[in-house]
Amino acid sequence: MTQLDWKSLGFPKPPKETRVVVAMSGGVDSSVTASLLAEAGFDVVGITLQLYDQGAVLEKKGACCAGQDIYDAAQVAQKMGFPHYVLDYESVFKQGVIDDFADSYMRGETPVPCIRCNQNVKFKDLLNTAKELNADALATGHYIQRKNGDGKAELHTGIDLNKDQSYFLFATTQDQVEYLRFPLGGLSKEETRQHAERFGLEVANKPDSQDICFVPDGNYARIVEKLRPGALESGDIVHVNGTVLGRHDGIINYTIGQRKGLNIGGSDEPLYVIKIDPRGHKVIVGPRSALGKDTFYINELNWLGSTDLAKDGYKCHIKIRSGQNPMPATVYAAADNKAKVVLDMPEYGISAGQACVFYDGSRVLGGGWILRD
Repeated sequence: MTQLDWKSLGFPKPPKETRVVVAMSGGVDSSVTASLLAEAGFDVVGITLQLYDQGAVLEKKGACCAGQDIYDAAQVAQKMGFPHYVLDYESVFKQGVIDDFADSYMRGETPVPCIRCNQNVKFKDLLNTAKELNADALATGHYIQRKNGDGKAELHTGIDLNKDQSYFLFATTQDQVEYLRFPLGGLSKEETRQHAERFGLEVANKPDSQDICFVPDGNYARIVEKLRPGALESGDIVHVNGTVLGRHDGIINYTIGQRKGLNIGGSDEPLYVIKIDPRGHKVIVGPRSALGKDTFYINELNWLGSTDLAKDGYKCHIKIRSGQNPMPATVYAAADNKAKVVLDMPEYGISAGQACVFYDGSRVLGGGWILRD
């Protein structure tokens, strides 16, 4: 286990002349990030964002970016000898992440709020705050690598593919990539914890967050119903052939590809959620074969390739879920900041609202949000 090679971070100045703002969530990853930078001699400023009032959204204690985590981040800063500040981002987080999450479910989509948080809060408002503090960079504890490419910085998957977080950072723009730093990209999670123990940090054995921070119990429907009263409007469960098979208690309880919990009969074969109709309050079900899809469109395209995305296509690999293996596909530029994605082989369970992320080997080429058919 070695100390941080600060030259690999690509700063033109020595550490003592380089100010780095570190986004500190109170977990082991961001705590080690800040500690490694401080140890290397950087002018470190830790910032923790208070993202929401727990009582306003949920009752369960222990979610991130709240009381205990703020305290943990402050303790790390005190131990390592750098300043730490807490900024109130509740309004920004509610508008850019929580409201978007609720509205997405209401549209029958499958949102990924962690990406929206990076896109609309951390790498937007917090990044601007770092610049206002005259920082040379904003650093986070994400497991992703930033490498100097041919004339510009590139994003690459983390060395530890079991912890790689590139899927959640596809919306990072080129300007943001130039400013950001990810000191943990070349480490495994085990090495990160070893560093935490070496520094004597109390968060060394703190467990990782497993759920969306404002839905720590995993009950998405309850949160959406609380935020959007009336969201649990009932409707029909309909077979793709038009036969009404039953009733549901709200489309927000269903996701594309779901098989369990449908509580319907009338079919000799397993049925899956094929489509969600928010206007008609219908859940459409059918056989697994009806789930297969090899072509779809995305919007809000963010392209990080070396050349512009051409209309005649770019062969790469894509992921529509963070934990899956990349699949071969061809991406075509389309009008209005959209793109067409054609898979080499059909994929099952593609849902509107999910992120589609492009890769060329380890390099992240960007991505976009899957559109409804």
